[in-house]
Amino acid sequence: MEGLPKLPGNDFANRLRQKHHVPQSFQYINGYPIPVRPECGLGGERLNEDSIQFCPESNGGGNNTVLYDPILTYGRVRHLPVKPYRPHFVLYDQKTLKFNAFFRQAVPESATETFRIRYVHILYFLEDDTMTVLEPTIENCGYPQGRLVRRGKKLKNADREEFYHWKDLNIGIDVEMHGYVFHITDCDAYTKEFLLSNGIELNEIELLPPDPAMNERSICQRQTFRHHKMYPVPDDKLRKYLEYQGKVLHFDCVLDERDREGGELMTYKLFYYLEDDTVSIKELKENQEGRDYFPMLLRKQKLPKNWKENPVSHPSIFLEKSDAEVSEYYSPKDLIVGTTIFVYGRKFLLLDCDGFTRCYYEKALKLIQPDRVRLDSSPKRAPRLEVPTYLGLGTPEDSIASHHSLVPKSPKKDVITYLVNDKIRKFVLSLSLADGTITIMETSIDNSGIRGGRFLSPRKVWLPGCNPDEPEYYTAKDFYIGATVVVFAHRFKIVSADLYVYRYMQAHPEIFSSMAIDSVRNYLLSEGHLKDDLRAATAEEYQKLDATPPNDETTNQDEVQKRLAGFEIGDPKAATSPLPVASPARGSPVPHATDTTVHGTFDSTGHPCPHPIIPDEELRKAYHTNEPDELAIQAYRVPEDQPFSPQGSPTHGAKKGPKTVRFQDDC
Repeated sequence: MEGLPKLPGNDFANRLRQKHHVPQSFQYINGYPIPVRPECGLGGERLNEDSIQFCPESNGGGNNTVLYDPILTYGRVRHLPVKPYRPHFVLYDQKTLKFNAFFRQAVPESATETFRIRYVHILYFLEDDTMTVLEPTIENCGYPQGRLVRRGKKLKNADREEFYHWKDLNIGIDVEMHGYVFHITDCDAYTKEFLLSNGIELNEIELLPPDPAMNERSICQRQTFRHHKMYPVPDDKLRKYLEYQGKVLHFDCVLDERDREGGELMTYKLFYYLEDDTVSIKELKENQEGRDYFPMLLRKQKLPKNWKENPVSHPSIFLEKSDAEVSEYYSPKDLIVGTTIFVYGRKFLLLDCDGFTRCYYEKALKLIQPDRVRLDSSPKRAPRLEVPTYLGLGTPEDSIASHHSLVPKSPKKDVITYLVNDKIRKFVLSLSLADGTITIMETSIDNSGIRGGRFLSPRKVWLPGCNPDEPEYYTAKDFYIGATVVVFAHRFKIVSADLYVYRYMQAHPEIFSSMAIDSVRNYLLSEGHLKDDLRAATAEEYQKLDATPPNDETTNQDEVQKRLAGFEIGDPKAATSPLPVASPARGSPVPHATDTTVHGTFDSTGHPCPHPIIPDEELRKAYHTNEPDELAIQAYRVPEDQPFSPQGSPTHGAKKGPKTVRFQDDC
């Protein structure tokens, strides 16, 4: 059967076998693997050698399957399972024995203590038989703590080179390591169970001796500890936040520091936030006069009642304190109108509170806030500033400016004097008809301090109040006697005009209003100009008189005299001037010189051109400009040797004549 191939049906293996693991054929002895005979077959089954056919007969004559079968006589032998081998470091991995101990440390250079008792933990690691010593942390003890002895095997007897074993450790013994003698007083529950399970009997538990320095400090802490710290009252901060979120108590308070030098009486606003019991103080605008701007005098924080009180355990090198160091904070019960609170050394008097605050005190705290506290409203005495003497540096105005303000400002101009002197300033405004630009020239006045010259270069000027997107500019129709022209916030009033303006208005009556034309004509008449027009109007009136019937001559003559009253035609220096009268043949009346200021003579020839002589000073006065030759009207530039037309008016030529307009004596 052994030579047959392993095909289905050629072997007699157990098809119901479920375990197929091979038995162990090695055994570890002192850490070395040694080959041994397997005690079982595949899957833990019995070997063939255990069968009776392998049992030899006592007589050596073969096998007897009936007599030597142990299974039929004693049954099958049950073998216990073999435990797997685990090394020492695996068996005791992360298993540590912990002992509580203490040692005594001498303090030679201290006036308050001679020794200290320091409490430690001795840890023994079973995996490699090493030891270490740790000291638990004590707050503000004043000496370094932590690991005192590094981990390692510690010598028990240096002469024999024996190391400490866990069998050598017990309660109540002394352990010496690196010069320190540690006395073991107790151990944890795992250590007790481990030692007892290994047959070690533990000694009685000892109490740790007290440390004199720590006892003295604990007594001082109890004396300064407050009652509410020893028995804290449970406070649900989340419930308080959800209930009082956004609810603030408002108080009007005042800080009175008038008792110290430079102090004042200043008002503030105090806010108490119910959601987290914090306080903030805000400065008001009336306190910012002459001071730097600080929006908050006190930021949002808890306000302690006694900010100078510090516990003994609080080091003095720290400036800020936590809630553990502060004994008591201000609460709503401490904020009553009329009481004084201390804000880090400053005394604030509560004057009043708002309606919500009063309602909260009445409903929640069952307290009624007093009425508003009235302070003595005595008038403030403004200190009188003494003007220092002039030191001679700069002008007196500049020196006094540095006295009134920290940053000196330039002296202000005397606006009143400037406006008074501004009335004597005279300007000549010219409008270009070609492009509509305006030019303003200022005339110089002797001994006035005003320098003449160009005030505005030629440019178009907007009408005041127009739309900047669609601007409207000044045109010729906007200028007349009495009109106000606004040029870049400067207001100019037109008080006079030259003869060319009047002639242009007469030639274009569709552009100018009748009021504008009358204003210019009245001004020129008041200045003694337009005499040619006046003579022409007079001649026209006399012609109308000649055409009237004889019975109306007296009435017409009186009307003419009324119209000509107050006008003098001719030389302004002369008392009278001749007036044109009608011919006697036509029956026109002759006015009497003694009745009116208008004087005239009758000429038999009936000359139609009685032109006066206009002096140079009147012509300049009519032009109102510094360049009369260029602005003069050509109608008045009549040379003396120029002939006249048949109607009696002078003819105009290309050659310029003198400035004065004179009429020939023989015309």
